[in-house]
Formats: sequence, C-alpha cells, structure tokens
Amino acid sequence: MNLVELHMISDSTGETAARLVQALEAQFPDQEFNEIRHPRVESVADLQLAVERMKGRQAVVIYTLVEPELRQSMRTLCRNAKLHYCDLLGHPIDAVARVSGQSARMKPGARPPLNDAYFRRMSAIEFAVKYDDGVPAGLGEADLVLVGVSRTSKTPLSIYLGYLGYKTANVPLVKGIDPPPELFTIDQTKVVGLTIDAKRLSEIRGERIRWMRGDRKYASLVEIYEELDYAEQVHRRLGCPVIEVSELSIEEISHRIIRVVERRREEARTA
Repeated sequence: MNLVELHMISDSTGETAARLVQALEAQFPDQEFNEIRHPRVESVADLQLAVERMKGRQAVVIYTLVEPELRQSMRTLCRNAKLHYCDLLGHPIDAVARVSGQSARMKPGARPPLNDAYFRRMSAIEFAVKYDDGVPAGLGEADLVLVGVSRTSKTPLSIYLGYLGYKTANVPLVKGIDPPPELFTIDQTKVVGLTIDAKRLSEIRGERIRWMRGDRKYASLVEIYEELDYAEQVHRRLGCPVIEVSELSIEEISHRIIRVVERRREEARTA
C-alpha cells in the first residue's frame, strides 16, 4: 500500500489542520500516512518551497491561511502542481462575512475572544476539579454526573466536558461503600453510568499498579467482575443510561454523554 503524505500548511502553529488530520486518519485505519507540518508560513515564497517538496508525490495539502493573497496563491500553486488541496479557513471566513455583514480581521494566530463562552468553560473546568471523585456538595449544581468504578475515565471526561462548557461531577463506585445519598435525589436526567470490559479494565489497572506499586487485587479479574456487578446494581437503582467506554476516545464518550442527557431532558419536558 502506498504511503500518503498529509501536508499541513499554516500561517500560525497549524493546530487546526492537525486536528482535522487526526480525524481523517481515523477514517482510513488501513492506510499509512506521513504527516508533514509547514507552520509559520509568511510569504508566497514559503508556499512555493512547500509545494516543490510535494510535487510528484501522493500528497494531500490541508491549509489554514488567513491572508487572502496567501490563500489565492496556495490554490494556484496546488492546481499548477496537480495536488489535491483543502482550504480549511477560506470558505468559512467568506461565508461568515457574507452572513454577518462584517469583515474578518485577517490576523493569523488570532486568539478566541474572552467572551461569556470562554468564562463559562473556565468555570466548568474549575468545577470539575473541585468536585472530582465523589464530592457530594457539587451533585445538585452539576450539569452532568458520571457514575462508574475506578479507571473508567471519569476524571478526564469531567475535565473535557468542562472544556465544552458542562459542569461535571463524578461519583466513584466502590464495592461495599454506598454512594452519597444525594446521588439518588438530584435530577436523574443528568446522571450517566460508565462501564468497561473487565479484561480491558484489568489491563489498565495492571499498568497503573506497575507504575504505582499498588495492591495486585486492584487488577484482579475476580475483583473487577465483582466491582462491575456492583456498579450495574447501582446503575439499575438510578435508572440511568450506561455507556461502555472500552474502545472509545474521550471525545467520543463525551459527545455520547451529551447526546443521551439532552435526549432525556427533552423527553422529560415533553412527557
């Protein structure tokens, strides 16, 4: 199978293009890729050097260039070199300008504004840190509450959901210890259970034990099966949806959580 080169050209760091490239590669798991970044492009000459490097290769060009002159030059160079290309910023900038009636700043590397959405995200991330790992005081205030055994990604999910603007608390389920009573009295539409394949959980915990030198029972399959059985009992008491996290990324789990909670809230409103 031939190697495909993915060239990311940017007048800033190239992080936007890099995120798209990761999503692209996930759709072609059997294809081998070579990622090549061309950050901080400032002139047409820089673009020409990059295109010369791609000529005659199996290459796709993905660029995030703000200045109209550079975008036009990039299109022309790619067409002349018969390269496949994708302009990530050009069309969206033009579309927003037409709809809003305002001109874009055309400033490479411009940071997002410190608006209400930004401060809401920061507040939600602080909330996730403050109410991590079963602090009951935050359950009523939370937008989302995650419930699962240890190492089901509750903390990273809470932080990522905070980045998306959702105040998220999480409750660890430990066999033999009752969950906080508040868990059963809050709005149940915001509660989501997390579960995981027992063997996968054993692998994750085993790796942690090797680093932390913890109790080997923590990764024992017998112990894990009992913990998962206990978690299932609690999830049934709560009547909450349960998401299996074994093979999913934090981003995918987060978006599934948001979808299921929004659907439950809508059903509750229309019931």
